[in-house]
Amino acid sequence: MSFTTDPNVLIIYALIFLLGLLVGVFLTAGGRRKWKERYNTEVDRRKRLESTHAERETHWADQEKEWRERDSLRAAAIKDPREPGDQEIRGL
Repeated sequence: MSFTTDPNVLIIYALIFLLGLLVGVFLTAGGRRKWKERYNTEVDRRKRLESTHAERETHWADQEKEWRERDSLRAAAIKDPREPGDQEIRGL
């Protein structure tokens, strides 16, 4: 009998292979839950950051609009011809 043709050796190899597969499945089974939890946590964090960014961007746009309005009113007040020195531009 040869080592590679002995049926007992082939059965032992098959059993060791199956045992390795089972051990591998059991070792990685707990990790699936962990990576899914980490992934969901990261997705939630990204959504919070995006909403915070959108709020800040909206707030910034509102502030910028207010600043532009103030600047235009200031410029109109400086160029007001009803003040003394008709039609001349007053400095700040």
